[in-house]
Amino acid sequence: MSPHEGDPGSTSGRGLTGDERVWRARRVLEGVLGVPATEGNQIDVLRNGDEIFPALFDAIDGAEHTVDLLTFVYWQGEVGTHLAESLAKRARDGVRVRVLLDAYGARPIDPAAIRTMEDNGVRLRWFRPLHHLRPLQVNHRTHRKVAIIDEAVAFTGGVGIADVWQGDARNENEWRDTHFRIRGPAVDGLRAAFLDNWIETDAFLFEDGIDRFPGQPQSGRSVAQCIRGASETGRSDMATLFRTLIQLAETRIRISTAYFVPDTDIRLRLCDAAARGVAVEILLPGPHADKRFVQLAGESRYARLLECGIRIWTFQPSMMHAKVMTLDGYIANIGSANLNSRSTDLDEEVNLVVMDESLVATLDRHFDEDLARSQEIQASRWDERSVLQRTYERVSIPLKRFF
Repeated sequence: MSPHEGDPGSTSGRGLTGDERVWRARRVLEGVLGVPATEGNQIDVLRNGDEIFPALFDAIDGAEHTVDLLTFVYWQGEVGTHLAESLAKRARDGVRVRVLLDAYGARPIDPAAIRTMEDNGVRLRWFRPLHHLRPLQVNHRTHRKVAIIDEAVAFTGGVGIADVWQGDARNENEWRDTHFRIRGPAVDGLRAAFLDNWIETDAFLFEDGIDRFPGQPQSGRSVAQCIRGASETGRSDMATLFRTLIQLAETRIRISTAYFVPDTDIRLRLCDAAARGVAVEILLPGPHADKRFVQLAGESRYARLLECGIRIWTFQPSMMHAKVMTLDGYIANIGSANLNSRSTDLDEEVNLVVMDESLVATLDRHFDEDLARSQEIQASRWDERSVLQRTYERVSIPLKRFF
């Protein structure tokens, strides 16, 4: 045994108590990413639209000072109309409301929703308008999904503003997703993620007499680290985060993601984890995937992953859109990022790494319940897939960097 094995300061967590494991993982992530974690957070899991939208709208309707909303998707429909009316009402009542929409992802928004917001004092901005972009910026979007209310409660996760997220994933018209409500010091990190993108559209980061920077209360027991991925040249902190988490895992990695196109390095790290005895389980969209070409690009990687002993399932009832990763029963990686090149190399993302056994137990239970409605891909049957399927996979490979 090495002199450091079993020591909280080493990279091995074997033989450590629960608190020591958290301390070790926290120090590794802080050291690699340079972002301090915070204590005293409360993280509430919201599963599917039936839980997510009521919680979000209740928080907005109760806002007294400020509402900041950033999203990639804002489509025409009941949810978008309801949100526009709620935000407009808060603005009429004197609440400062800022809305930042990605100029590509939110193109299908109802013009009436825009008028409702702007006519009532909502400050609506577009992130990187397409007609103003330089050619090299057009492919770099903000994929962050953040809402901050009164600097006290925040929301993040996979959900956009569209009717496909309504319901409880009972059929193909109700997408499966997970969102989170956060209270405590981690709210500041999510607020900073909003401001990081807002500053591209408005000169004022904060306003005297409106913005407050309160000390955040100790609202819960979760240790949380907020990681921002930026659309820049080379790999972002989001890529580093995924690589670090995979390397930290010792017993189990569970991944739910909407768009799974891992680069070679991530694929090798997942296989290395399986080789050292980590149970790697991946849950992906099935027959109701919303972007078949992206799914094909991911499927081109299945054979090698299955050979490594990694297990892959596809969710059958509806589109699987959650972005959740759990490790070893005590670490959760949650937020807007998928395990693909768009999230690690191209887009603006924000994730929270949360160390909390209770939270992870809830997410793992949801994972198990999703597996009960999923189909596992067997290596022997995958090897027999059709020539046409293999051809589609090969065609998609050269474009995988853009998925």
